[in-house]
Amino acid sequence: MKIIAVTNQKGGVGKTTTSVNLSATLAEAGQRILLVDLDPQANASSVIGAKDPSLPGLYHALVGEMPVSELIRTTRLPNLSALPASLDLAGAEVEVARMEGHLFQVRTVLEPIRQGGAFDFVILDCPPSLGILMSNALVAADELLIPIQCEYYALEGLGLLMEVAGQIRDSGANQNIAIAGMLMTMFDSRTNLNAAVIKDVRGHFEEVVFATEIPRTIRFGEAPSHGLTILEYDPNGNGAAAYRSLAKEFLERKSRHLAFQIPSSR
Repeated sequence: MKIIAVTNQKGGVGKTTTSVNLSATLAEAGQRILLVDLDPQANASSVIGAKDPSLPGLYHALVGEMPVSELIRTTRLPNLSALPASLDLAGAEVEVARMEGHLFQVRTVLEPIRQGGAFDFVILDCPPSLGILMSNALVAADELLIPIQCEYYALEGLGLLMEVAGQIRDSGANQNIAIAGMLMTMFDSRTNLNAAVIKDVRGHFEEVVFATEIPRTIRFGEAPSHGLTILEYDPNGNGAAAYRSLAKEFLERKSRHLAFQIPSSR
């Protein structure tokens, strides 16, 4: 089992869109997937039908109130389960920070899942910040999948994420953390700027960047408003095709045990 953190502290780059739709396409391909929503906004939980404020979620595991085995919910999508978030998770930033070994809470919570062998991949949908929950995700993850928007400031903040991940690795908190890949999102083939940004990112990171590019389409904005993944809302559209391509490329990398080293922070 691999734990994949979909992460970028910059907001609006397609983290939740990628977490949800990559999870759905991997599940469609027969992989057993657990989507863990680490964002207090709980948008990922909402899209796959796992958001219910009346029921306990990830927060209750993080603060030790309930075992994680009692919090995992099946979804309407075959092979896809969820560990949902709620607004309570915002309070976890403070409560977890007070705990001994606070950086390891998410790893500790997920350890029974890793040992249980019920899933092939755990996908962490991370919040857009470098707070306690994000740091916990970096400690818990085997690999990072980093969405990067095709815009002028695409690389802004990426260096900071790499620095923090490098510090976590060098501290011994997660010595084996690696990069599964970087994903260019919101690509518009009609603009020269988007093509230039992709060329720039690929020039910096070469084979780390997935060949698949996620197009800019209004369907990605419409699907969550209906509580649907892109596979359900527009199964034959460009967006669904792109995420199916990403899932195929992702699995091909995993079959070759291909991941990329994070630069040392020293």
